[in-house]
Amino acid sequence: MLPAVTRFGFAIDQRSCIGCHACTVACKEEHGVELGVFRTWVKYIEQGEFPDTRRFFSVLRCNHCEDAPCVTACPVTALFKREDGIVDFDPQRCIGCKMCLNACPYDALYIDPKSHTAAKCNFCAHRVDVGLKPSCEVVCPTDAILSGDLDDPDSEITRLLNTEATQVRAPEHGTRPKVFYIGAQEASLEPTMVGGGDAFLMTEVPPTQAEKLAPLTANATARSMGDIAHPPPWGWRVSSYFLSKGVSAGAMMLAVLLLVLGAHGSHLADIVPGALALAGIALTGVFLVTDLKQPKRFYYLFIYPQWRSALAIGAQLINVAGVVATAFLVASIVGADGVRSALLWPMVPAGLALAGYTAFLFNQAEGRDLWQSPLLVSHTIVNALIAGAGSLGVMALFVHAPADDMRALGWTLTLGVGASAAIIVLDLFGLRHLTRQAEIAAHNLWRDRFAKRFWLGGMLTGVLAPAVLGTVYLAIGGTGVLAAGGALALIGLWFYEDAWVRAGQSVPLS
Repeated sequence: MLPAVTRFGFAIDQRSCIGCHACTVACKEEHGVELGVFRTWVKYIEQGEFPDTRRFFSVLRCNHCEDAPCVTACPVTALFKREDGIVDFDPQRCIGCKMCLNACPYDALYIDPKSHTAAKCNFCAHRVDVGLKPSCEVVCPTDAILSGDLDDPDSEITRLLNTEATQVRAPEHGTRPKVFYIGAQEASLEPTMVGGGDAFLMTEVPPTQAEKLAPLTANATARSMGDIAHPPPWGWRVSSYFLSKGVSAGAMMLAVLLLVLGAHGSHLADIVPGALALAGIALTGVFLVTDLKQPKRFYYLFIYPQWRSALAIGAQLINVAGVVATAFLVASIVGADGVRSALLWPMVPAGLALAGYTAFLFNQAEGRDLWQSPLLVSHTIVNALIAGAGSLGVMALFVHAPADDMRALGWTLTLGVGASAAIIVLDLFGLRHLTRQAEIAAHNLWRDRFAKRFWLGGMLTGVLAPAVLGTVYLAIGGTGVLAAGGALALIGLWFYEDAWVRAGQSVPLS
């Protein structure tokens, strides 16, 4: 009988690896992995200039971390850590939110094109359970892959690790990975040290793709000659969700300000904020659900919530905000002023929670260093106030808008875009980026791949123009001026947040 195993791990001896891809093929055959995606793969890099060049290999896969961020981030417990340390997954539970893909610092997870759920190396858990070795280890012709119990002092893997110098990938993330590399070249484990080049083993990279890889080349010490694609998990729907949720949260918070100032019979302070909040929440739900790879399972967020996940908590906060906004709107429509007044103050914490939880969600995407900013909570709240003021300013074209309320919106918009600009400048240029990945992502945001979106869409359209129009409105008035500033602020917010979301995912993690 096999001894009780408490902590499985891998040792990969890159001194023996010949880059034959036998492990990749065996993994695909064992698990029926679809074309174009991989649970384990071999990366090729080259160093030097012809004829003095050398090629290095690295076998990459899930690291079965002791402190696995994918497990913490999964909102429905589709990913879980077994008692023996293997990080496994349940495709029947997965909703395809892709949170785990951005939480993983190793690009180890992917969306299976057949099941439309997350998948990754699971240590061949079905084989381990019957006393067999993982398929990749069995087929390796040079015995470069070794698995075993890291807690057993007599196991072969423990003896090997005790006698050889080892490396792990991305140790700065503190995940305590359990895949140990022996004799690996540093650049083969650190993707920011590898440039894209313009050719792989049997293909050439199209010029547009080579340009996208260019920012990594400046400080590269090696060239990538063989790798697999890791498309960014999140796109325009997540950027749009930022904006729609911001409109809801901002409208809820500003309703208090407008009512305290005195609406003088205007619906700009009660019905309009309530309607905007509900519309924004509904649109947020549409964006979130349609971005899932398994949208029919969206209700798993409510019946199987994993309470360490910011996404699971956020889904409940959206529900709470929806209930508060609905009650506030109904009370405003039927003229129940007492009920509306009682519901007024809950609108503020509900709006704050709705705006701010997104910062914790993105902070939990530990694989993306650009998103780990300590200023993110304040920035999401400020941007929500801008979105609320902008949308209410546009709505002032269609409802009676008292002067006091309009000036309050003008000040909120003008001061808000100023505060947002200050946070952006401090975040990108004032705070020291703690990792090379964050530095490259920030470079991609404001200076390279997303610079036009950032400067023309985010800063010019979303900050400078609304600041000017807001100042003009405060000086000379004009509902149309404030509405124009509000509309431009909303457009600019989307462009900035889209650039920020994409830039954070623009640096390879493997």
